[in-house]
Amino acid sequence: MNNNDTNAVSEIKALALDMISKAGSGSPGISLSGAPILYTLYAKHLNFHPENPEWLNRDRFVLASSHASALLYATLHICGFNISKDDLKQYKTIDAKLPGSPECEITPGIDISSGTPGMGIAHAVGMALAERYLENILISEDEAQELLNYRTYVYCSDMDLMKGVSYEATSFAGAQKLEKLMILCDLSKVTNDGTTKDNFIEDVEKRFLAMGFYVDTIKEGENLKAIDKAITIAKRSQKPSILFFHTILGKDSRNENKSVVFDGPLSDDDLFAIKRKLNVTVAPFEVRKDSIVYIRNLINNRVGKKYSTYLSYFNKVKSSANDRLLNTLRLLINKNFQIPFESLNFKVNDTYQESLLTTNHKILNLVASKTEFILGGSADVASTTKAYIDQTSIASSNKPLGRNINFGIREEAMAGILNGMSISGLKTYCSTKLINLDSLKPALRMSAFLNLPVTYLFTHDAWNESENGAFFEPVEQLATLRNIPNMVTFRPSDINEILGVWEYICKNKKPISVVLSKDHMPKLSTTNPKYTMKGGYIVKKEEKKLDGIIIATGKEVLSAINIALELKNENLDIRVVSMPCVDLFLKEDKIYQESIVPKNIKVIVLEPSSKLEWGIFVTDLKYVLGLNDFGYSGREEEVVKKCGYDYENLKMKVARLLLNP
Repeated sequence: MNNNDTNAVSEIKALALDMISKAGSGSPGISLSGAPILYTLYAKHLNFHPENPEWLNRDRFVLASSHASALLYATLHICGFNISKDDLKQYKTIDAKLPGSPECEITPGIDISSGTPGMGIAHAVGMALAERYLENILISEDEAQELLNYRTYVYCSDMDLMKGVSYEATSFAGAQKLEKLMILCDLSKVTNDGTTKDNFIEDVEKRFLAMGFYVDTIKEGENLKAIDKAITIAKRSQKPSILFFHTILGKDSRNENKSVVFDGPLSDDDLFAIKRKLNVTVAPFEVRKDSIVYIRNLINNRVGKKYSTYLSYFNKVKSSANDRLLNTLRLLINKNFQIPFESLNFKVNDTYQESLLTTNHKILNLVASKTEFILGGSADVASTTKAYIDQTSIASSNKPLGRNINFGIREEAMAGILNGMSISGLKTYCSTKLINLDSLKPALRMSAFLNLPVTYLFTHDAWNESENGAFFEPVEQLATLRNIPNMVTFRPSDINEILGVWEYICKNKKPISVVLSKDHMPKLSTTNPKYTMKGGYIVKKEEKKLDGIIIATGKEVLSAINIALELKNENLDIRVVSMPCVDLFLKEDKIYQESIVPKNIKVIVLEPSSKLEWGIFVTDLKYVLGLNDFGYSGREEEVVKKCGYDYENLKMKVARLLLNP
């Protein structure tokens, strides 16, 4: 390390502070404490190419502490990414290239969006797990040795380690021995409300040692030589590693080590004094040219040869006859592939009747047999949800190509890890019971935000957990899923509709939730996989005069059909509409929608979940036969009857609603 390194760090600090000052918000404290860490990582260790941010074999970097976004953007600018001075000035403004929290679809050099505190750590674990899996797929190919072999780094702070999701994810990473994962922790022991002496007192070094990590503590967390040495040594470890850098939040500010510097711009005189101390230009957004030239030459000299080697191998593969390797590389580079669903040749006997979980298991396995790029797991409930691939092992350090991932009882980390795997080019799925949605919602919401092809298989969709207590009946969870933007939510009724769901999964790069009953269901004669992908369609048509419509989902579709047939004896001519996916139905044109659910016809909705979301289809919520309260503890058949949701009660309610004005 030399004066050029020190000067470069000072320029990064000043740029970040200028961005925060102009935006009127941001985190100057971590920009000052963390600049030496990020600079050392990018200048001395991280393999990347600013002119090709999507280089397949680049190292991945995750900013878990999204409040350090100004620091990261300033670093990317100085390192040569396509981020201009004008972009820096537009930090946090509408439609800018540099949003308040990093977004991978907007800013070059961002490998994945940060999410809430701790989530970035789970994302990084997923990216490291994906690297191990993909490297082992290619490892048998001689030409692939230099095509995929990268590390995943994540920068975090005290607040990330306080979050449960970070503990879930790192515990999993330690068990998996993800040796190419490195966490750089900026440990200032100050957060938004003050010091952590009253709320975060455990020995984090011992915690991570117990989880199987290589651990190092750097007391001088801003000493460039010490940072460089610590990272160099950690890279030699055969364990995942975490480096704790003891830093001073807002170093050189008049308020250093105080929470006031955690959030919000510095005063003008404090900013001026810091710049004087750093020996940088006082004028905002001005950077010495020699610092930019130095750091960019440093990176090019270190990474340029690695990038050239990669290109030569890549060109060699392109000109070879290795179709398998070529197809694999295309898939990973494009991150958008479709599974040939029509080739599955899944035949359904008319007398077919079994648990929808078993049906889903069979179709999942057929899909998985067509590509090695779909894998996933469960939160310790695979034996119950049946969401696993038969002809493979459980993923581990000894079996890196295992496609069943045992996440343990860690729902939020499970979903966050799958986000990291999906953004690395894989199509992933996970399973748990629907009642556990709340545990993984932050990560599921990130799947939707990033439009990642993660499939969530939720089971035990209504009454199946009644014996465990009223709390375990997920009355509100379907409404929650349907109200998350960009999340496509299905509740299929039978095998035909599950086939339609999987066809949609195979043909679309979308986050998808599938809500499944464990009940044994027959194949219905009028359900249709193709129409399932339209979201809603007619499964029982009226014979003459349309007296009313029943919209139903899931296992209630069969009840709705039977009710309509029986009420024919009371001169009620009823249409039944199966609506496995409200989202997709509402995206169809108005002509199609009104051909299925015409206006000025009385509509009744049948689904044991929240009533409010169905208001778009009915004139009054009394026409929604749903649930707006928790159920009861008891046997399923007893609870169903007490809630008025047994077949005879439903039939009586439908008749009353249609016969009365």
